[in-house]
Amino acid sequence: MNRPLLFLDVDGPLNPYAAKPEKRPDGYITLRVPQESGTPREPGGLSVRRRPLRVWLNPEHGQALLRLDYELCWATTWIDDANRWIAPVLGLPELPFVEFGDALLQERPDGVHWKTGPLVDYANGRSFAWVDDEQSDLDEGYVTAHHRGPGLLHHVNPRIGLRDDDFRTLTDFADSQVARSKAIEATGPQGNESGTGH
Repeated sequence: MNRPLLFLDVDGPLNPYAAKPEKRPDGYITLRVPQESGTPREPGGLSVRRRPLRVWLNPEHGQALLRLDYELCWATTWIDDANRWIAPVLGLPELPFVEFGDALLQERPDGVHWKTGPLVDYANGRSFAWVDDEQSDLDEGYVTAHHRGPGLLHHVNPRIGLRDDDFRTLTDFADSQVARSKAIEATGPQGNESGTGH
């Protein structure tokens, strides 16, 4: 049985960027990440010096994520930079990541988040949970209509990041997928109706 995928966003779930800027949350450390600008000069020809990006991370989240019965995968605008900057602080190994291609940061006319379609494509029918701070009911509807397996879209408050109750929700979903797989093995695929596990 394949473990479900856990699609991880960085900003919001792991980095509570919306917390009060003068008060780092308890248990978190501050990481300063240089911002590399694709446009190093302003229109007037002046050089642009950008301040490093402040990122708050809780090193305990890494072990908590590794204890979950999921295959972890980055689903973030950090793309592979999450392996360079975020994973080492959390004690995570290098993880696969979703390459969003042309969908990256592109608003959709139907209001579905730009990540949703690529995540459903990446999962390819496999059970998944997605932790992010930007999903909506439109994304739930898209997953229900386009994904052949169970999916959990779990919203994380960007002011507080991942908490114990979030990890419990993720554990419960993973456990339900183990039970589902055992039931399918016992009855055969014809005895199971696939659908989403929202």
